Amino acid sequence: MSEYLPAVEIETRPKPSHAVIWLHGLGADGNDFVPIVDALALPPLGIRFVFPHAPLRPITINGGFVMRGWYDITGAELSSGEDEHGIRSSQKAIEALIARESGRGIPTSRMVLAGFSQGGAIALQTGLRQKKKLAGLLILSAYLPLAHKLAGEREAANDLTPIYMAHGREDGIVPPALARQSKQQLEELGYTVQWREYDMPHAVCEEELEDIGDWLGKTLL
Repeated sequence: MSEYLPAVEIETRPKPSHAVIWLHGLGADGNDFVPIVDALALPPLGIRFVFPHAPLRPITINGGFVMRGWYDITGAELSSGEDEHGIRSSQKAIEALIARESGRGIPTSRMVLAGFSQGGAIALQTGLRQKKKLAGLLILSAYLPLAHKLAGEREAANDLTPIYMAHGREDGIVPPALARQSKQQLEELGYTVQWREYDMPHAVCEEELEDIGDWLGKTLL
């Protein structure tokens, strides 16, 4: 893996003062969520959206087919047989992007980590282990990976960081029950989680985008 993951970048204004690092789901790439920038109806802030491409890797549950993924999936039971090496490798790669944005003049307190599905799992894995405070975590159709290790690895700097979790009631990829369990695990550790459910499958819907735009605008202001 190179020093930084390749990424698509969108800036809403020149010399942005805020950043959103947004991680795609399994089999997609950084272009997947680029269209949401114009759909979010955000306040007039200078925001740099960074949409990194996950590395190419064989995915066991898909017969070893090589695709972009943040970690391997070995079976339908997502919370068992976890690819800890892949999860931690992707965490380091996202930490490098956070450091790069800091080096470009955007403090972590003005950064949101966002992600869909696998990307949301890595956003949680990474964000709650950062030594510097982030503005927020936006977790879509995802779950908490390595949940049993978070209590011993969490960083106090992000104990109060707002977490927004949204999920489809008809999600056949990441079961809603697993997402709700993740929410409960986070709350038991003292995190504040704003939770929304929508009548949709493993996807993003228009109502959700409106809610995301509202939350993101308030979080970054």
